[in-house]
Amino acid sequence: MALKVGDLNDQSRFRQIQAIPYSDLISFVLEYLRRNTWLMMLYWSLCIIFIAVAVTVRINIAGYFSFRNLFLHSVLGFIIFPVLMIPLHEFMHVVPFWLTGARRIRVGADLKQYIFYVTAHRHVIKAGQFRLVALVPYIMVSITLLVLIFFLPGLWKWSLSVLLFVHGTMCAGDFAMLNFYFINRHRKIYTYDDADEKMAYFYEEI
Repeated sequence: MALKVGDLNDQSRFRQIQAIPYSDLISFVLEYLRRNTWLMMLYWSLCIIFIAVAVTVRINIAGYFSFRNLFLHSVLGFIIFPVLMIPLHEFMHVVPFWLTGARRIRVGADLKQYIFYVTAHRHVIKAGQFRLVALVPYIMVSITLLVLIFFLPGLWKWSLSVLLFVHGTMCAGDFAMLNFYFINRHRKIYTYDDADEKMAYFYEEI
């Protein structure tokens, strides 16, 4: 049976280990991006690979297209496509949340911190479910873009290879959260968000 928020208040079974206000999410993300683990090494290595893909594409198309067209596709890859990707990325978080049984799903943004988020209001999930929610957009978008880069012609290879890298960096917050779970993998962690309070709570089973 799925746990409820009230169950986590049973101090004989659970202990709160973290409470994060949404206003402090950037500090939390930066802290766990800096924590050296094999997971973060993998993430940064993939970012480097994505840069290498973009650089390779740019070298291969050098001299074939006008500056105007190259500039246009650079703008597409660095600015326009990433902005358009935001709602798609967040929707890809919604689907796995829904599959965990969440129904009060909300999408929000904190433009001061330049973050966008999906939260399931007062819906308790365990570590494995959170990993699914966090990884689906990264995996699906990365695979799709790599396939498109392989099959589409030159200028589209360039703009989409740039998008591949930019989207990878946009997933830094997801990987920071995954790193939190990895570092605390010896604990059985449950989490929920209170979207009204704009707080994220983490509990461990005693």
